[in-house]
Amino acid sequence: MTTSYDPQDSTDHPGAKPAPTRHPVRPVIRDRWSPRAFADEPVDSADLDSILEAGRWAASSFNEQPWRFIVATKDEPEAYERALAGLNEFNRKWASTAPVLILAFARTTFSKTGEANAHARYDLGQAVAHMALEATPRDLFIHQMAGIRPDHIRETYDVPDEFEPVTGIALGHWGRPERIPEDMREGERAGRSRKPHDELFFDGGWGEPRS
Repeated sequence: MTTSYDPQDSTDHPGAKPAPTRHPVRPVIRDRWSPRAFADEPVDSADLDSILEAGRWAASSFNEQPWRFIVATKDEPEAYERALAGLNEFNRKWASTAPVLILAFARTTFSKTGEANAHARYDLGQAVAHMALEATPRDLFIHQMAGIRPDHIRETYDVPDEFEPVTGIALGHWGRPERIPEDMREGERAGRSRKPHDELFFDGGWGEPRS
């Protein structure tokens, strides 16, 4: 069951929505969440560089580092509009409030052998998770999007065949829900929840809940 949460009640930083964790976790994990409303405030270039650097140092199978990112900021309107056009219609409605858009790609083959890399998407996910956790203590938020237009992105950026467009990422400071369409605002204010612990973690065998 979710509960209503007003970011204005937070004592941590604007837009904080701490997770109601069952066990103690580091604040950087507790405080990470994915808003859709972003403030009309640019992201400092040093912060952006550090967030990207965090992704660079993620683990990957055979240290392949199969991730690639195209970064666009509102400081360069033409590049920003190209990235925004790579999102599906629903995501374009709100993601345009973010000062930074990032398109994420995975190399589907190993560079040394040309063989299929079945873990490329997994490794890309780790890199983006690193970025999200680096962003959080900087009072920045990341919202990852499955809703992209892969064929449009591939054509627009002339993406090599061995790379797959996987996700889009919106990055910025938290913004008030009024900045996005009305039918999306309830989700910004809703509390956070996860599946029960015993549904996710097993002891010894499948379906045996970890006590």
